[in-house]
Amino acid sequence: MKSKKIRFIALGLFAFLTAIALTLKGCSTTNESSLKPFKVGMNSWPGYQIALYAKDAGLFRKHGLDVEFVRLLNQQDNIRATMRGAQDASFVPLPEVMQVDDTEDKPVFVMVVDISAGSDGIAAAPDIKSVKDLKGKKVSAKLSTVSHLVLLEALKANQLNPADVEIVDVINERGAAKLKSGEISAATLWEPSMANTAKAVGGKVIYTTADVDSVVIDGLATRSSILASKQDELVRFIETWFEVMKAVETKPNEVFASVAKQLGMTTEAFAEDYKGLKKGDLAMNRRMFEGGRLQAAYQQTRQLLLSDPRHGRKIREDIEINAVPVTKATKNWQP
Repeated sequence: MKSKKIRFIALGLFAFLTAIALTLKGCSTTNESSLKPFKVGMNSWPGYQIALYAKDAGLFRKHGLDVEFVRLLNQQDNIRATMRGAQDASFVPLPEVMQVDDTEDKPVFVMVVDISAGSDGIAAAPDIKSVKDLKGKKVSAKLSTVSHLVLLEALKANQLNPADVEIVDVINERGAAKLKSGEISAATLWEPSMANTAKAVGGKVIYTTADVDSVVIDGLATRSSILASKQDELVRFIETWFEVMKAVETKPNEVFASVAKQLGMTTEAFAEDYKGLKKGDLAMNRRMFEGGRLQAAYQQTRQLLLSDPRHGRKIREDIEINAVPVTKATKNWQP
């Protein structure tokens, strides 16, 4: 009798544990299905790639999101995909948003991701000692892209006009190669290519975005219909972003190691790539949105691009700088 009783108790316990397991599995499935999908385009810029940490650390799930990152090489393809409905938002430079094709929806800039503070600049041949020496010289920059804006910002800071230099319209890698071959006097580049190229030619870096309060601003952009239909997802995404920025501040090695592993590079290499950026944390976004700096930078960027029509692009006047998602995320987020 005793053994039957024990067996009965054991069977009852097994049934109880099985029921709990099935309940937990059901809850897990429910939680999984309740995650809100959100698709974001990005390219290989370290200021954007830092968000990969949130995937690895489960931070997006913590904030109720199922985030998919879409990798694109060309920034215009990236912002076009958002404006045409293929994805919800883009990690993208502000000047690229200002040049996107017309669509039914309006582009909306909702968060600052980073500001270049030394990551971009100009490497020059040995005979070029300063930006002022570029007058009448050939300088590489890809027209209508961030490198073009970097060059225009450098020229203005040194009282030169865009027409004072001959722009050789090539991408970063081709610009570095042309400087090494002696075809041009300087190349507008980003790190680590900028410092490496200057060293290779025996010249120096004559300008970086650390020399000014740069308008080379990266951010998160979306379209007006998404701002209306998926504002909650945007706010959750920005809350998660603030958590990533806090992690960069408090445990940078862990963050850099996580991202570097996902990208197949060393932690040291990624940390080096990231260091020339002012990170878009909560304080930065407050200053940019509430303090009016972003609106002023938008107007400065517009004037710089209009000053050099060689890019052949229409500069949009209808970009909306919308602080609502950042403001809501700031209120919700607990550091």
